[in-house]
Amino acid sequence: MNVERMNDTARAIVADGKGLLAADESTNTIKKRFDQVNVESTERTRRDYRHMLFSTPGIGQFISGVILFDETIRQEGPDGQPLVKQIEQAGMIPGIKVDRGAKPLAPTGSEKVTEGLDGLRERFAEYGEMGARFAKWRAVFSVDDDKPSEKCIRANAHALARYAALAQEADIVPIVEPEVLMDGTHAIADHAAATERVLRGVFAELAEQGVALEGMLLKPNMVLSGKEASQQAGAAEVARTTLRTFRRVVPAAVPGIVFLSGGQTDEQATRNLDAINKLAQEDGAPWPLSFSYGRALQQAALKTWAGNNDNANQAREAFMARAQQTSAAAQGRYAA
Repeated sequence: MNVERMNDTARAIVADGKGLLAADESTNTIKKRFDQVNVESTERTRRDYRHMLFSTPGIGQFISGVILFDETIRQEGPDGQPLVKQIEQAGMIPGIKVDRGAKPLAPTGSEKVTEGLDGLRERFAEYGEMGARFAKWRAVFSVDDDKPSEKCIRANAHALARYAALAQEADIVPIVEPEVLMDGTHAIADHAAATERVLRGVFAELAEQGVALEGMLLKPNMVLSGKEASQQAGAAEVARTTLRTFRRVVPAAVPGIVFLSGGQTDEQATRNLDAINKLAQEDGAPWPLSFSYGRALQQAALKTWAGNNDNANQAREAFMARAQQTSAAAQGRYAA
């Protein structure tokens, strides 16, 4: 296990205001996205769409790496070049989603646990040969009167830690993604309490499994009001509450934090990231605070492309603009 190499990769991912493009939507998820713009989801349309994003001129100035789905890491572009090579030539680092989705947690199924550990060591060996230098595993937690339960936290934290240990065994940087969902009517204080409990459980398991914190990245939710809450916290409150929560539980040894957008609009995700970084710069946070966004980076480009490759250049411009704005926010320099 080469911790120094993994630390170098992790630091490169969050350097200079750069962050990640999460292009790892499953086949079912990307179909839903395509349905919104009346595009049929086929192997070719999925390839064309992602090729369009990855070939955006200059995108490596703002995007450090791309999280891929299993189908995508195996695909070639229209010119026959592997998409992984295209990503590398753009100055970005290829990564891979390795979990196999959140499934009902037995016996009641009222919460979820992420599966995918079976055969993971062998899959890491294969993905490493394909060029993947980092990986991602997502666990999800709901906020309610009795959620997240300790059972759910323990089950998902253990899976995240075992995944992370296997990734590091293969010299692949694990991105650990415990997402406390914003769905619901909860207040921001309840989201903060749930996020703190989840992160405490995750870091306890990471220690138990011998994961080197210097060779990983954390991909958490921001601390937010529930999407259906009557009172919505503004960006300043989101920044204060998020940073206070993370300072309590995230070790300084972690090389960086890459936030997920988690159902926020493009503008919300950008404004909140900017507010977090402005406050972090004032108070001296111990980690870079960047992004790993999917919809918040892609939505404008997807609508512009809409399945027509003649629209590719305009779609790339929309993607580039959003990447530039998000990178600015990761440096506390966003001006709407």
